Order: sequence, then C-alpha cells, then structure tokens
Amino acid sequence: MKYAKLLLSLVLTIGIFYALNTKFGTIPPLGKFLNPTSGIWQNETDETITGDIAIPGLKDKVTVHYDEYMIPHVFAQNEHDLYKAQGYLTAKHRLWQLEFQTHAAAGRLSEIFGEGALNYDRTERRRGMGYGADNAIKYMEQYDTETLSYVQDYADGVNAYIDQLDSKDYPVEYKLLDYTPEAWSPKKTALLLMYMTKMLAGGDDDLEYTNVLRLIGQKNFDLLFPDFFDSTDPVIPKETDWSFIDVPQTELPASKAAVLDTIAESIEKPNPDNGSNNWAVSGVKSATGNPILANDPHLSLNLPAIWFVMQLSTPKHNAFGATIPGALSVISGFNQYIAWGETNATRDVIDWYKVEFNANRTQYKYDGGWKDVTLRVEDIRIRGKENYKDSVLYTHHGPVVFDKNFKGDNELAGYAMRWIGHDGGNNQRTFIELNKAKNYDDYVSALQYWNAPAQNFVFASTEGDIALWIQGKFANKWEGQGKFLMDGSNPENDWQSYIPQAFNAHTKNPERGFVSSANQHPVDENYPFYVFNDGYETYRNRVINDVFNSKDTFSVQDFKDLHNNNYNLKAAELVPYMLTHMDASSLSEAEKAVYEDIKAWNFNNDIDEVGPSIWRQWYGRLYNMTWDEFDVEDTALDAPTTYQTIYLLKNHGDHEYMDMVETEDTTETAKDLFLLAFKEAAERLMEIKEEKGDYTWLKYKATYAGHLLQALPAFSRFDIPIGGDRNIVNATSENHGPSWRMIVEMTTPPTAIGIYPGGQSGNPGSQYYDNFIDDWAAGNYYNLNFLQSNTVTDAIIGTQTLTPASND
Repeated sequence: MKYAKLLLSLVLTIGIFYALNTKFGTIPPLGKFLNPTSGIWQNETDETITGDIAIPGLKDKVTVHYDEYMIPHVFAQNEHDLYKAQGYLTAKHRLWQLEFQTHAAAGRLSEIFGEGALNYDRTERRRGMGYGADNAIKYMEQYDTETLSYVQDYADGVNAYIDQLDSKDYPVEYKLLDYTPEAWSPKKTALLLMYMTKMLAGGDDDLEYTNVLRLIGQKNFDLLFPDFFDSTDPVIPKETDWSFIDVPQTELPASKAAVLDTIAESIEKPNPDNGSNNWAVSGVKSATGNPILANDPHLSLNLPAIWFVMQLSTPKHNAFGATIPGALSVISGFNQYIAWGETNATRDVIDWYKVEFNANRTQYKYDGGWKDVTLRVEDIRIRGKENYKDSVLYTHHGPVVFDKNFKGDNELAGYAMRWIGHDGGNNQRTFIELNKAKNYDDYVSALQYWNAPAQNFVFASTEGDIALWIQGKFANKWEGQGKFLMDGSNPENDWQSYIPQAFNAHTKNPERGFVSSANQHPVDENYPFYVFNDGYETYRNRVINDVFNSKDTFSVQDFKDLHNNNYNLKAAELVPYMLTHMDASSLSEAEKAVYEDIKAWNFNNDIDEVGPSIWRQWYGRLYNMTWDEFDVEDTALDAPTTYQTIYLLKNHGDHEYMDMVETEDTTETAKDLFLLAFKEAAERLMEIKEEKGDYTWLKYKATYAGHLLQALPAFSRFDIPIGGDRNIVNATSENHGPSWRMIVEMTTPPTAIGIYPGGQSGNPGSQYYDNFIDDWAAGNYYNLNFLQSNTVTDAIIGTQTLTPASND
C-alpha cells in the first residue's frame, strides 16, 4: 500500500510539473509564468536609469540623462553611436512593443497565437508587406548605404540590449504568451515603416466603388460620391498660383471604362479615423513675434503608447520629439533651428487591376500578349501546427491579393494591387535629414526622399519661415484613374509617370499668416493634376481655419485651447435643421425629454453634456436608415461620406434614397427619417440610462487606452475623462485620438510643450507606464526639457553612460 501511495504521489507530481510547464491554448505555462525568480514578479520594478553599461560596437561613450518624465536625453559623439544608443534605449523601455509591431507587419502573428491568426497573416502577406520591406532594403543597398548603415546601427543597439537579458528580465508579455525575443535586423525597421505606410495610406475603396457604380449607375454615383464638396477649404490656400507647373496631366486613354466585377469581401482596411492636425502661424500672426507650430497625430489609443519621446544629440545636431519604436530619429519634433510635424494627406496611392491568367496561371494577359507571373511563396509558421504555404502571384502591377485561393472564386482571374508602398524608396532618410535641418531649403531637401504614406509636412523655423508641403511619390494619373477597378491587360491603365517632386502642392509664408492641415482635400480644382481620395475630412479643418481667421494674433495658450477644442461642427450643421423640420407632435414624454436636451445643447462635446450622446445615437441611426440600400449581402459596398450625407439630407430630402428598403409600402423623405431615427435613438438612450445611470458623454463614450493585447484589461486604462470625438479637433473617440500633442515656439533655441496618452515605459508594473494619461485627458502639457549641452539640470533625475565594450 505504501508503494501504491508513493507511485500515486509520483504520478501526481509529474502531472503537476507537466501542467505547470505546458501551454494550454492561450494560457501560458503557469509554472514559468508564476516562478518567483523568473516569472511575472520580476516585472514590477522600474527600469534602471543610472550606472555604466558596456555596449558592443560603440566608438565612444554616450551619455543618457533621464528627466522627471523618464525621457532620455542622448548625447553621442557621432551618428553611428547615436542610432546604436537609440536602438538600445528603445529596446530597454519598449522591447515587446518594438518586436510585436513588426511581427504584425510581417504577417507573423500565427507564430505567437496559433491558427486563429492565420487569416490576418495571409492578408498581410498578400498585401505585400514583406515584399515592400524587401524592396526598401534593396533600394538602400543600391542607392544609400549610409542610411542602411545607420539602420544597422539601430539594429545592433536593439540586439545589444536583448543579448544582456536573462529570461527573467523579459517583458511580461513574452511570459504571458510564452515566447522569446529574436534578433533585430534592418528588415524589421523596413517592416515598421511599411506598417506606418499601411496605417496611413492603406485605405482605398476602388473595389467597393466599382460595386456601387454597377448597382446605381454613373449619374447617381457622381451625386453621392463627388470629387469636391460644395464647401472645400483645402490644405493649400485656394488663391495659390500654379502657373509654375509645366508638366501636363496624363491624357485620358481611348478606353477608360471600369471593370464592373463584384467582390463579396475586401481585405481589412486601417481605421478610417487615422489622421492628424497640424498648423503653424508666422511671426506676424504670433503674439510674441515668433512662429509657433503644433502637431497632434490621431491614431489608436494603445498601451504601450505608439510614441516614445527622446532627445537625440551629437556635436552636429540636436533634435527632440516623438519617435516610433523601430524607426530611427525624431518623427515629430524640433531641433535648434526648425520644427516639423505630419498629418495624413489621404491621397489615393493604391489602385486595383483585374488580371486574367492562362490555364496554369503562369502568365497573364497584357498589351495583346502574355507576361510571366512571379511566384512568391509565403511560408507561414503556425504555433502548434504545420506551416501554411500560401502561393502569391505577382504581376508588374503588384501582388494578386484576391484570387481563387483568397476571397475569390474565379479560377483564371484575380485582382492585383498597385501600391506605392511596394516601391521601396528611402523614407527613413527624410527623418534623419529633418533632424539635422537648419532652414527651409534643408526641410525641402529632406522631403525629396519621402515616398509613402502621403503626408502633410508642416514646418516653422527660427528664421521666421512657415511652410507646408504635401509630400509623397504620386502617380500623374489621367482624370478619374484609380477610382474603380481597372483592366490590367490595358497598358493605358498603368501609372504612366509621376508628378515631379517640385510640383507637389505646397505653400511657404502664405499671405494669410498661417498654414494648417487636418486631412482635408489638399487643393482646390485649379491644381493641374488629378487628385482624389475617398475619405477627405470636412469638419476639423474648417473649425481650425475659422479660428485662425478669427483674430490677428495667437499665443501658445490659444494653441492649447485649439488642440482641446470640442466644438462639433458636424452636429451644428444638421441638428438645427432636423429640429426645425421634424414633426415632434408624436413624441412620448420620455422622448420629449430627450428632445429638449438636444435642443439645449451648445454643440460642444464636453464630458458632462448629454447632447453628444443623443447626437451620436440619432445621427448613427439616421445614416444607416438613409443608406440601407448599401447593405447588400455578399457585396462589398461603401456608403457616402458624412458630409455628402448631410448635404443630401438638407438639399435632396425627397431623393429616392430617402425611401427605406424595408418599408416598400411607403415613401419616406428626410423629414420622416429624422423622426424614425430619433425615436429609435431615444429608446436606446433610455436603455443606456438604465445600464449606466445616465448617458453623459463621459459615460457614453467611455474612452479607453487598450493594451496592444486587447485581452489584457489589467494592463489597460478605462473611462478616461476626455471630451471630443471623431470629426472634432479634439478627435478623441472611444479608442482613438490625439496620440501626441506638441506645441513649439520658435525662440532661439525653441521652447516646447508636449504630452501623449501613455508613458515612457512599456512595463505595466512601472510608474511610468501610463502616468501621462490623466494630464493628457485634462488638456495639460509638460515642458519639454530641451538640453543645449551635455550637462545635468534640475530636471534630470538620473544619468546613465553607455560605454564601448572591451574586445576581451
């Protein structure tokens, strides 16, 4: 009996040992995860910010001063050491985020999460993310080995940090997901830049628009989806003289008919709210006589935060601002002489072509003959499963994303993507040069390297100049090219040439005394090239420009107020019209109370207001009712923009599209839809009131910053008290908004303030993980301590020295 008990105890011990060290589904091996010497408990302390650290490959010592916000101020003696230090420090504070983003960009999440991520990985591979990154590396190898050497320095710095880690020191996410970091490489930086390109220029509606055109015809399409709105306040002022442009627009081809195919489902698009604000005023329009510049990119509210703030200094330059883990240099920031920032220019840089294959899919039709396809086999590793091999066919247009193997059913045809992001180029060089730029000419020179995503680069200098360039490598398209699916066999549908960089739309020191962009239409109809996008912003930009046209001079405080402006122009342009034209006689007592609340609203989306909640419910239901014709099963479609919807509701209220599909026995007008939508909205608001106690904007919107692994609420922040919404200057919706607010006054040297919704550390156990969020929500800013020399000031709380490792 005694031996039986011993045997049973041994079996149980082995079973427990196996269970504690084995991953079951998404649950990590609990023994490893909870181990007191190597598990999660080792992640509770803050990062070390003092002492000496030996780094292989450094040529000289690098000094890193940490200020009270744990911002590293890096002083190196040369650029190679600078970027090696940047890689090391970024990995030190954000290693898991740094690596996870490039796994996502490369379509490698199945290696971590298993088969559930396979469809995502296939999409990214077929989108050509790795192909574009490979081309970027090839470009640098051929044309810019200096930049490539800096990218390698960054990689060496990341790897120096990884090599110093024991498993107990791995960020907690590695322990949760039970995997280990791998070596960094220049391709990973290229993948990170591809990820940026996808997020900011990966939206397109060619296939959806093709389906719409097929269903409603050209006349209705032109009414519902115009190229220009009746009220366009473009990025580049309307009075701009374009007579210096001497390259003509590509002529219309003999045949430009769209291919009226249909597709049931298109690939996932980036968040349509990805965008930004930026602006600058000249010294004449500044209260102090110094130009002032502001930037606030609108991206997902994540933890760890998208941005990591640093000062990067050598004897030849000194830059400060927001960096992106994985990319070199400061992305949005300033140096001793200039400041710069970016917004999404939302140009159409993705076109789709139908390609027809021969019987064995080795060739495709082109120009009356056949061209060979190129095969790229994507070998996708899947955790716990055999690898999945996806054969992606490439044409001269680009990858065939949709075919019989992926979201298509045509044996001998598919849809190929032409995306400027695939062309390689040298985007990293732009930021390296901006960090060193001293004046307007240097700024323009730096922009020449930028291909994609299309960006509005705002500029101000201590010399007194302000400017804004809409920069990217843009195809010189014929009128209407790229709006619909095109015939890939017709050479006239190819991109024939590119707009010369000097002819990209831009303005310097405009007479009005300010420049601004908020993702609106870049130019008016007088610009001599075809400019199109299917999602131009139409509200934030008008509020911003109205503010700058409202008085003569502006201060830094005015810039703060504008960053945090909650005025809802969209609601202001429709709610009064709806209230005037809606028959309210049938409203119940509860509905009347809601009606009185919306009548009293001043159109500010402040957290204690109920008007924004009523508006969101009312307009959301109204929009869906208006465009129920576009809810067609097994057909990918897009409905008109908000601006055009409101225009049609107010000016074409009896149009056939106001008639709801499900109520065929009646003929609705816009006025009828106002009432129907209001009643549904009021009913839902009453339910929300029961659930949450009230429906103030704070509780209704419930803004949160979610950990990149959305299944980790303990590492996220919820119910953040901030107003605003999409289409508002303070563009904060539920999980999206101003990801970095920066204001720079061009004193000598510049003085700046900034903040972002997160913290410098990627460690959820650190006091610096999310310590900026409350001040960010309240509209507060921190002084950015722009050190002019490698000396300790009162703001510095720790200094670390990176020294060359010995050869022993």
